[in-house]
Amino acid sequence: MGQAWGFGRYGGPEVQEFFDRPDPVPGRGEVLIQVDVAGVNPLDHLLRSGLVDGLDGGRPFPRVLGMEAAGTILARGEDVNGLKVGDAVFGFALTGGGTYAETTVLSAPNTARIPEGLSATVAATLPVAGTTAVDALDQLGLPAGATVLVNGVGGGVGLAVARLATGRGLRVIGTGSTAKREHAEAMGVRFIDYTAEDVAAAARELVPDGFDGIVDLAGGTSLRTVAPLAQDPRNVIAVGDMSVSDLGGRFVERRVGRENLERSARLALDGLLAPVITAVHPLSDAPAALATVEHGHASGKVLIKVA
Repeated sequence: MGQAWGFGRYGGPEVQEFFDRPDPVPGRGEVLIQVDVAGVNPLDHLLRSGLVDGLDGGRPFPRVLGMEAAGTILARGEDVNGLKVGDAVFGFALTGGGTYAETTVLSAPNTARIPEGLSATVAATLPVAGTTAVDALDQLGLPAGATVLVNGVGGGVGLAVARLATGRGLRVIGTGSTAKREHAEAMGVRFIDYTAEDVAAAARELVPDGFDGIVDLAGGTSLRTVAPLAQDPRNVIAVGDMSVSDLGGRFVERRVGRENLERSARLALDGLLAPVITAVHPLSDAPAALATVEHGHASGKVLIKVA
């Protein structure tokens, strides 16, 4: 038996609970891992709230929270290639196993070995934030010297986009709240504080001819404010708000397989994907970790140290 943290029904934080569960049995195409570090993401509380379908693997309640983790393989299911027991790995729990737990199952095609020289802590930030940053910027395909607006730059994904963009020679403007300024500016981002400035006016002053590309992480009204600032509406890439298509933009095309995980790991080793880790909580403090992300107070990446 191992401890896990999850939810017994759909709802708000009140449905969350700690519970013991037997080690999951890896099914076809899955690996069982001893979890070292789990990443905390906005998607976690959306799944708990019942707002996202299709990622629970049909598992019964109680369900374990979390979508990404790094750890060590304890066992393999059938049809697992390229991974063996004892490997240090990182990846996605795409079949409903959750990651806020002592052990869990990851989808083997969406899991990769942690390369030598990369810590499990950094690896645990890559499945969501790292690969999303790679996908969004690849989709834009901007040349060095172009200007990109990162709308909502202060969180784990936003800072990953900013770091990767500056490494590609792009000029980066970012929007966020006052608390997010320090980390963004440390990456060379020209920061617009939406709590103190008119975002559209400030952006137009900085880039009068419009942005070559926009990566939106805020959605909603904020997306609708910044979308007209792009020279070409097709170069507005939204990570969370699928209504971007109504504005002429595109939703990010996600690639969550092993190849993109390995690519993100190489970028991290080269310093081109340097996660800003602002909090590492023990599993016993998982409620506080998720609350920080759910309420939008996280600046950078929040992790849960399990092992």
